[in-house]
Amino acid sequence: MNDILFMERDIRISDYDYTLPEERIAKFPLEHREDSKLLLYKRGVISEDRFSHIGNHLPQGSMLVFNNTKVIRARLIFHKETGARIEVFCLEPYDPADYERAFSVKGEAQWKCIVGNLKKWKEGPLHIDFETDGVSCRLSAEKVEVTEKEQIIRFSWNADMTFGQLLDALGRIPIPPYLRRESEESDNSRYQTVYSRYEGSVAAPTAGLHFTPEIFEALQREGHPFGEVTLHVGAGTFLPVKTDRVIEHHMHTEHFEIKLSVLRDLILHDGNVTAVGTTSVRTLESLPALGYRILQHGTPDAETPVGQWEIYDVPETLETTRLLGALVEWMETQSMDRIRTATRIMIMPGYRFRIVTSLITNFHQPKSTLLLLVSALIGDRWREVYRYALDNGFRFLSYGDSSLLIP
Repeated sequence: MNDILFMERDIRISDYDYTLPEERIAKFPLEHREDSKLLLYKRGVISEDRFSHIGNHLPQGSMLVFNNTKVIRARLIFHKETGARIEVFCLEPYDPADYERAFSVKGEAQWKCIVGNLKKWKEGPLHIDFETDGVSCRLSAEKVEVTEKEQIIRFSWNADMTFGQLLDALGRIPIPPYLRRESEESDNSRYQTVYSRYEGSVAAPTAGLHFTPEIFEALQREGHPFGEVTLHVGAGTFLPVKTDRVIEHHMHTEHFEIKLSVLRDLILHDGNVTAVGTTSVRTLESLPALGYRILQHGTPDAETPVGQWEIYDVPETLETTRLLGALVEWMETQSMDRIRTATRIMIMPGYRFRIVTSLITNFHQPKSTLLLLVSALIGDRWREVYRYALDNGFRFLSYGDSSLLIP
């Protein structure tokens, strides 16, 4: 870690607080995705428009990068014979650990989970009895191992269906806890982007919730190339920063993948990349660290997540195109069309963005790592942006309105 940077910038999370009235949190989405308001911060000037007009405000020819992850129905509700309600929240696959295999496996799977009302689950398995195609079936859950933060749960079932199909049949969409309500049928579609493809997230990349097929068509006509990444959003996105000194906060790990073709396009559009959401930012800004690993050691070591502060040690004199080029060249020599790895990157004020030049994002919780990321992009002007949003009727958080930030 670059000690000089962090000694100079002893950042306190208490300086990134603001008052968010409960009534400003959007508890439900608007009827039409594109009707959300759009706050514009363009080189120091704040204004507003409708999201449906976003093409009028994007930098000309900017490459838009979307996170195509899909939210899974991660909440499974069990009831003991005593009537006690136990909620098992599937966080990420454990065995098999690969996301694609984890959702296609039949009969048995192990997942890292958070268990609600754990004290009521003393011993023995839990069961859900259900029916599929007229046949009675049973899903069982058994505690296998306790880790520092999660439980390893073994699921077994006697239905001829994959674990992904099982979750679709029995699980519930894990809407954010700050909505303070149970999920409803409408959340199954509205808490997904229209371009979601690959199952794995327990929270939506909410900046993308405003896009519609019609907006995509308009942006393509206007000359904006698209790129997709896949970062599976974990429950850690909702964790508060519990230490006042930001450098003492431990970031969660999130798995991502990116295709070789997208990396090539990023090099072509160097200096003009718009990230759709903070999850896309975290993916993109982790890539130079992989390129630097190659320059230093000859391999990106994809089995090891990008460290929380690793990107800060990449010399600023190294051009982004060279770092991405090293990753592209390595993948070509390995005949790889995509790379899969994970990241713990933490972006905070003082960070120099290497790929992202503008950002589409919703309005985030006070004292959150996402607010730190916004501040890293536009500096202390975040206070004016959020004050404008509060004073002008913008809706906040996951189902809230959007912003386009161009520093």
